[in-house]
Amino acid sequence: MRKLSALLLALTALLYGAPGTHAADNGEWSVEPAASALGSRPYFYLFATPGTTLTDRVTVSNKTAAPLTFRLYAADAYNTERDGGFAVRTRKERQHGVGAWAKPERDRVTVPARSSVTVPYTLTVPETAEPGDHPGAVVALDERVAAGSGESVAVGIQRAVGARIYLRVNGPTMAALSVEDVRYAPDRPLVPGTGESSALISYTLHNRGNVTLNPKVALRAEGLFGRTLLARDLPKIPSELLPRQKIRLTERWAGAPQLDWGEVTLTASARDVRESSAVSFFALPWLVAGVLSAAGAGTAVWLRVRHRRVRDA
Repeated sequence: MRKLSALLLALTALLYGAPGTHAADNGEWSVEPAASALGSRPYFYLFATPGTTLTDRVTVSNKTAAPLTFRLYAADAYNTERDGGFAVRTRKERQHGVGAWAKPERDRVTVPARSSVTVPYTLTVPETAEPGDHPGAVVALDERVAAGSGESVAVGIQRAVGARIYLRVNGPTMAALSVEDVRYAPDRPLVPGTGESSALISYTLHNRGNVTLNPKVALRAEGLFGRTLLARDLPKIPSELLPRQKIRLTERWAGAPQLDWGEVTLTASARDVRESSAVSFFALPWLVAGVLSAAGAGTAVWLRVRHRRVRDA
């Protein structure tokens, strides 16, 4: 089968942890802001007024024993659907922010073995730019297409590394966060009291504002008569939720009640923002539910027959 070139783009270093850790590096090459008078910088932190142009420099380092050639481009950032990680658009996708405003002086660069090349770039913020945060990156893409592995042997893989850009455009900022579409899906044992039951709680975390948030989410479950069944902070929350991004997250509740009636509440907080959303649940073992359903169906049939007999009489 013919390989699908660039169908899978691995932006390795852009999916690392929280800001302030280290430069983007995949072991073969790295991309980072050029050192300034203040020393090294892990990322670009830029502030601008609409209509202004900024200049800076990015350094691409080759750590291998052979020359490497890269395509340089700027890209907008977003949160991945899988886990909310930091990622950027591919070169062929449409760019709206940093990806459209930043231009490297060269779009291709060849870096000798175990050497570095520094390339200037300009970032022109349009007059119509919205205030707030505009995250992105300057990306060094290896245009060579490598074969996939396992089930992806028919897919060509390209690798890229990028230095993050955190651009703040001057103007009014608004932090807004919401929890949406909360769902409760139980996994119940067939017979009451046998095996451990669980439930999958899914929800959408939505940054509705224009600034990057570092959210926290607390889960609380209450049963019949307001009994507290569960209360904990959720660990699988992205360290950065970018402006106007929404992600779908799930949380497994091991030991969820097999027979209860209550409500699950998710509360998201960041900065001075705090929003909650809830969903009701009715836990009933499958066997009990089946018996009740059969009994209900039988009752409905009996009432229908009785009504018909009374009508005929």
